[in-house]
Amino acid sequence: MRVVLAEDLFLLRDGLVRMLEAYGFEIAAAVDSGPELTRALAGPAPDVAVVDVRLPPSFTDEGLQCALAARRARPGLPVLVLSQHVERLYARELLADGTGGVGYLLKDRVFDADQFIDAVRRVAGGGTAMDPQVIQQLLARQRGGGRPMSRLTPRELEVLELMAQGRSNAAIAGQLVVTERAIAKHTSNIFAKLGLEVSDDDNRRVLAVLAYLDQDR
Repeated sequence: MRVVLAEDLFLLRDGLVRMLEAYGFEIAAAVDSGPELTRALAGPAPDVAVVDVRLPPSFTDEGLQCALAARRARPGLPVLVLSQHVERLYARELLADGTGGVGYLLKDRVFDADQFIDAVRRVAGGGTAMDPQVIQQLLARQRGGGRPMSRLTPRELEVLELMAQGRSNAAIAGQLVVTERAIAKHTSNIFAKLGLEVSDDDNRRVLAVLAYLDQDR
């Protein structure tokens, strides 16, 4: 599995390279700036791009914008974004097109090798990997807000939180110690309460995540 990695801090970048290689990944490129990332992503498409949000020269959202531009050029390009802090706008932008694997992890999460590698593999496979802390903070803003998200029951909010982390119905059922049938019912209720109708063109699981990311724009 080929990875393009963008991180401006040498020690962290070197550590990520070593970790990924130890788990059998091939590093197609390891860069430290936005322009270098753009060039790396313009070459043969990697299986996944792992990108720091803030890269030189701007140190704002250079890495994210390079990744979004690459996804526009190559729809569905799997991108896992790393950030120092929870930024709702970044998470919303990343999920906005609803195609391909996407992830948003806080940098602290990379020190847990198993969780980080699981996230990289999940995103490369077309799934989502949202940091639990990101989801918790975003959901906390919605509880009691009198908006569409407030229509969900506490259990449905739990299911949505795990769904946003990229968990399958089977994985959610296992964590909540209920049946898959019960999770399917909760998921159906979430879609109904958020007004997400069945469509061949839209991924309702991604749209459900976007529904609460967009609540307080």
